[in-house]
Amino acid sequence: MKVSVIIPSLNPDEKLVQVVDSLITTGFEDIIIVNDGSDTAHMAPFEKISAYSQCTILTHDVNKGKGRGLKTAFEYCIKHRPDIDGVVTVDGDNQHKATDVRACCERMIELKDQVILGVRNFSGKDVPSKSRIGNHMTSFVFKFACGLNISDTQTGLRAIPYQWLQDFMQVKGERFEYETNMLLELRQKNIDFTEVPIETVYIEENASTHFHPIRDSLKIYGVIFKFLFSSIASSVIDLAVFTIVSAVLNGMINTSVKIFTATVVARVISSIFNFTFNRRAVFESKGSVKSSLVRYYVLCVAQLCVSYLLVYCVTSLLSLGQVLTVVAKAVIDTILFVISFQIQRRWVFKK
Repeated sequence: MKVSVIIPSLNPDEKLVQVVDSLITTGFEDIIIVNDGSDTAHMAPFEKISAYSQCTILTHDVNKGKGRGLKTAFEYCIKHRPDIDGVVTVDGDNQHKATDVRACCERMIELKDQVILGVRNFSGKDVPSKSRIGNHMTSFVFKFACGLNISDTQTGLRAIPYQWLQDFMQVKGERFEYETNMLLELRQKNIDFTEVPIETVYIEENASTHFHPIRDSLKIYGVIFKFLFSSIASSVIDLAVFTIVSAVLNGMINTSVKIFTATVVARVISSIFNFTFNRRAVFESKGSVKSSLVRYYVLCVAQLCVSYLLVYCVTSLLSLGQVLTVVAKAVIDTILFVISFQIQRRWVFKK
């Protein structure tokens, strides 16, 4: 196989040498290790594997993060390995079996243009609870917000065809959030992917990981939740404007006209914010503004009508007062915003 193995490493122990030895035994002949600013107390593993003819060591003078380490290796491969089929990223803590690494590479070569994700089974008793819960949460958000059905969002074992390296070089992120951004790039670039089951290995409850749960989770979920922020913010704006307009018009006109007027004014203001934010920050659409705008407002009109009819029916049937009318609208529009978000992702800003 013409596949380069990429291992980003920070302050490794003997497990890094074990990983390299097993890869060489399995038949890999080009292993690129990125020393991401390790301290002098952890240089022995690098010194040992530097004597291997199969190994190339790239060094960061200071710690720059796993994302930057991967980008450094991708850039090196683009410049110095133009004839390879692709690369495979592997963690240096011996949690990826060499046979699984090879299986992912073989699958990549077979499918040619698909990214291969080595996915673990999180149902086993030996899986740390924080890893199980974290993966389930992230998988759910990925599926809902991004339309990506990925069973192991935390996997570091990924086989990437050579033609996609330049695209992944442009992905934002320098540390652990970069790996999440890589998965989002699959959606943005319409890159197909296939999952390959691998052995689930956790050594010493994953103690060797440099992942910081609070700091790095905030970065990871910060990337994902921008897909949700727009809908929530728009809903708040819409509800606030509706409340103000309803209060101003209360007693001046009949209930149906008041609700319709307040709904229209609120939706116009919130939709301007929603369209602008979604197009630029959420879906990063570079297509025709006119086409997106037309589709967006077709959706807005439909959503407005449904919102008006549901709020009017509920308030009329239950004889709700001003405060409960606002509460009813909040509940109804929360449901409609969730539906609207999915329609925007699949149709309005579809690439």
